[in-house]
Amino acid sequence: MKKIAVLCLALGLAVSTSYAQKVNASKVPAPVKAAFAKNHAGLTKVSWEMEKANFEAGFTLNGKETSEVYTPQGVLLETEVEIKVSELPDAVKMKLKGQKVAEAAKITKADGTVVYEAEVKGKDLLFDAQGNPIKP
Repeated sequence: MKKIAVLCLALGLAVSTSYAQKVNASKVPAPVKAAFAKNHAGLTKVSWEMEKANFEAGFTLNGKETSEVYTPQGVLLETEVEIKVSELPDAVKMKLKGQKVAEAAKITKADGTVVYEAEVKGKDLLFDAQGNPIKP
């Protein structure tokens, strides 16, 4: 029984670290911190993670869980804001009809493109506003 618990814990850690790794704020490059500070002056409760070669800042803004992804040079790539499932576009809700959506988010890319994310059965599904699936 103990071996199973240890195996499950190890597997869980391996899976969680493959997606994003927590990073101490001291390891975040100065250009990233400067860009974040410029966009969010006075915001101090920020958690940092590595997302591939980029840095993701997680924070609460206006009562909503928010994250932003920056390149190591401090270029903002995207902003993700938690939304209610009911706030998903109707076309997206139609595509997900009959499925249990655990969480939803609105992702705005640096070029202004908006993508919607819906977590279904532990997987993040991406859609455009017309309900067309988008590959990650």
